[in-house]
Amino acid sequence: MQVRNSSHGHAGRSTNPAKGAVLTLVGPGFCYNPRRQAMDFDHLVTFLEIAKQGSFSRAGQKLYRSQPAVSAQIRQLEQEYGQKLFDRVGKSVRLTVAGETLIEYAGRLLTLRNESLRAVADQSSTPHGTLAIGANEATCLYVLPDIFAEYSRRFPAVQISIYRNFSHKVLEKVEDGTVDVGIVTLPAKSPSLKVHTIFRDRLMLMVSPSNPLASHKSVRTSDIAEQPQIFPKMGFTRQVLDKQFRAYRSRLRIAMELASVGMIKRFVAAGLGVSIISESFARDEARSGQVKLIPISDMEVWRELGIVYRRDRTLPRSAAAFVALVRQGAGAMNGDAQPKAAGQRR
Repeated sequence: MQVRNSSHGHAGRSTNPAKGAVLTLVGPGFCYNPRRQAMDFDHLVTFLEIAKQGSFSRAGQKLYRSQPAVSAQIRQLEQEYGQKLFDRVGKSVRLTVAGETLIEYAGRLLTLRNESLRAVADQSSTPHGTLAIGANEATCLYVLPDIFAEYSRRFPAVQISIYRNFSHKVLEKVEDGTVDVGIVTLPAKSPSLKVHTIFRDRLMLMVSPSNPLASHKSVRTSDIAEQPQIFPKMGFTRQVLDKQFRAYRSRLRIAMELASVGMIKRFVAAGLGVSIISESFARDEARSGQVKLIPISDMEVWRELGIVYRRDRTLPRSAAAFVALVRQGAGAMNGDAQPKAAGQRR
């Protein structure tokens, strides 16, 4: 058995004939019990997800773990800290006072872990480690695949980790250092962020080929207002539509509100309504004849995307390489959309 007391700055050594265990004393009164499984970072991930979801079972679903496994991790955390971390309230759970105290430290510990991994990986001349990027689902599906493919071809040692959420949530994650870079809808008003415009996409009317408007070369807002509408639930396009159709609110018929761009396209193709969408999101369906995209003559709106990162932090090599690749490929990303110079916005 080895005994070390860090408060006195010396170590002693003795032999345990049964196990040869190591006992470390770190400061007065603290000891490590080798028979108890120590906390790891995965326990903290589970703890934070339960706090977010308010449920062990929902957290397990999000993390692809069984509820018994989730419960076991929390029991181990509670043994480690010697305090109960959650109270059950009906069918949900809430943090105890001890849990509220731990939650801030847990987030900081995970952030430091990720920063340390990136810092060590950054010592290599070739990017490797993890690239943490944030973007909304539609951008990941319809704008970034070719960029991701080229990045992976050039830097196969880098693992890409994607945080999918709305732009304002992605900005929060960039601000707090959880992700290295974000791809967000502009404008992004934050003095702490560096922003480069990389993509410009026109909003157009999407209809089924059998819709009466499908034969029109262009349409007006008043023509669209006569049709049943399929609106996105949230986001940039929804904000534009709420403003554009304000004058027609009394006669506007919103048939559906959907969170998924894929579902909106499917239902429009089936003839259940019309929708206004970013051109790049439905370009493939338009080319195959499943839908028609029509310019709106009295509504010239473009959705701009930018790549953002913290001004006051040096990007890890993996992220710097991604930013350079995205800015170099900005013209190709715009595809059939009107090109825009990929310069620094501010």
